[in-house]
Amino acid sequence: MGDITFYKSIDGYLAREKGGVEASRIATDPAFVRTRENGAEFGNSAQAGKLLRDTLRTLSMNTSDSRVTSRLTKTMAKIKNLDTTSARGERNVATGLATPEGKQLLKGFNFNVKAPLGAVLHAPLRLAAADGEIIIDELSPLNDVSIPQGATHLIFKGGYAVIDFATGNAALAISSPVRMEIVPDVDTVDLVPASLPAITGIKFLILCIEFVQEVNGADYSLKNGAYNVMNIVEVL
Repeated sequence: MGDITFYKSIDGYLAREKGGVEASRIATDPAFVRTRENGAEFGNSAQAGKLLRDTLRTLSMNTSDSRVTSRLTKTMAKIKNLDTTSARGERNVATGLATPEGKQLLKGFNFNVKAPLGAVLHAPLRLAAADGEIIIDELSPLNDVSIPQGATHLIFKGGYAVIDFATGNAALAISSPVRMEIVPDVDTVDLVPASLPAITGIKFLILCIEFVQEVNGADYSLKNGAYNVMNIVEVL
């Protein structure tokens, strides 16, 4: 309508003015060199986030919120800023992740902000990182987990991903799921993949917790996974 464009987003209906500089000018005009540099670095951050999401897709399909893409891109941009060796416009996530600070920025990342790991699981984790193993000793589902209404069982899954953000090579190994009835009984959860990826790169240990309701022998996810957890518990 006139110079106003109306569009629908996840936040509802929004409006914005028509305008902006033509893309061809931004791509060639010396006045926009900083814009091009910023754009190149933003693109690298977005690609790194997509690579991580694509690698973990098997685990994240039912454990992510609607804003995980933007949140992950923002985190990758912070990691890119830790690249202190590349020229402006060429700073990248691969170099930033080679630093301890870069790894720390991704450690603890929750793919579902509505169900962060620390608010759901109230028992310590034990890691055997060399084997991709995640262990929860003497877990009582009823006492050590915040259970959403309607859930009868919970399912633990572990993931071990290796990603080379410079080349795009990536692989994921997933543990066998551990399904537990929500009762006071105590048992140990041991999540270990049968084999580890043979490629080199940054290593990620992933923990997923899914809540289901059993009806006539079949498991049904609660609210399309709204209560499910996926967290990067370690970055190496």
